[in-house]
Amino acid sequence: MKVAVIGSGISGLAAAHRLRGQAHVTLFEAQAYFGGHTHTVDVSLPDARGQPVTQGVDTGFLVLNERTYPGLIALLDALQVRTVPSDMSFSVQVPGAGALGAQALEWNGSNLATVFAQKRNLLRPRFLGMLAELLRFNRLCTALAEGGQEQALAQPLGEFLDQHGFGAAFRHWYFLPMLGCIWSCPTDQMLRFPVATMVRFCHNHGLIQVQNRPQWRTVAGGARQYVSALLPGLDARLATPVMRIERHAGGVLIRSSSGAEHFDAVVLAVHSDQALRLLAQPSVLEQQVLGAIRYQPNRAVLHTDTRVMPRRRAAWAAWNYERAADDRQESARVCLHYWINRLQPLPFAQPVLVSLNPVSRIESSLVLGEFDYEHPVFDLAALAAQKQVPQLQGGQHTWYAGAWTGYGFHEDGLQSGYRAADALLAHWQRAV
Repeated sequence: MKVAVIGSGISGLAAAHRLRGQAHVTLFEAQAYFGGHTHTVDVSLPDARGQPVTQGVDTGFLVLNERTYPGLIALLDALQVRTVPSDMSFSVQVPGAGALGAQALEWNGSNLATVFAQKRNLLRPRFLGMLAELLRFNRLCTALAEGGQEQALAQPLGEFLDQHGFGAAFRHWYFLPMLGCIWSCPTDQMLRFPVATMVRFCHNHGLIQVQNRPQWRTVAGGARQYVSALLPGLDARLATPVMRIERHAGGVLIRSSSGAEHFDAVVLAVHSDQALRLLAQPSVLEQQVLGAIRYQPNRAVLHTDTRVMPRRRAAWAAWNYERAADDRQESARVCLHYWINRLQPLPFAQPVLVSLNPVSRIESSLVLGEFDYEHPVFDLAALAAQKQVPQLQGGQHTWYAGAWTGYGFHEDGLQSGYRAADALLAHWQRAV
């Protein structure tokens, strides 16, 4: 059996890994690197002794944990790819006269000292009220996660916050920034997410618990270590974009930059909108499901310009949200600065940052690289479409995989790739 896997992100790699040995797998990747959102970039900077050193730095996928990434942990163990402890601290900085028209705000949730890194927050009633609402929110969401009614969980977040009386400070200084950073979506857009998406994800990841939080980890040497370990044994084709997929009774014809080839089946492990564009004759259901999910474009800048970080060093965290001074800019994209030295062990003397959609100007001489990513938007339309994905699988020799079928994270992509490959193999065995 000849199978084409389109896309070398975690979903495509998982499908190809599962199929290897039972099918001849050809992996098509349009970009100049394998891995999709797993994108490790070599950076050369001085170490503590002033000596130049080169190290891989991740600009996309960064962290995982044993509780909610069991499949990925098992895969890394099987591949003998080492992980090390990471840090998932979170900070917020809001400009003066920004949200709520208040003075400039900075705080970091790591511990009591960093929460009050800006000392005047001790005397700021709105800030203290936000902390009280944060605790109330955690209790409410824990109860919902453990026994919430489906009707309540289907409610949009904005309505949920209104119904339970959560104020503007809680929304703009904590809740929406946190969710916007998790899903790489504008904070205003998060208000349209269903409660279920937020509650279940945050509960499973220990984000609404004070105790028993999972230990986050990162891949030693950069996440490309696992990508490299998965490629041997595959007919893996880099910089070979697929332009068109034509399906017929005997299989599929893949038209790529290297020509036309026939395969018995295809696994489309790309974003749903990309998959739809590739199909020469999509079915009505494929148009409805694949076309229902929107994507948020995000620009990632790898750099060393620390002026984008909170003014007080105590307010620095692994993840640092910065609110735009302009409301229109805030509504368009979320701004997040990853302090990579806190997330991954780096040998560099200076801080290395990845800024997602920076709202402050970054000195061009300090920019090490710029990259474009897209993230699925999990609104009610997307969740409805996800429920119909099983009906697409196997139709016209086509299977679908992608993190867009779940919560949008690495484990979702991995499991979707496994499911697609397993279903394809089962179908093939029945056919023969």
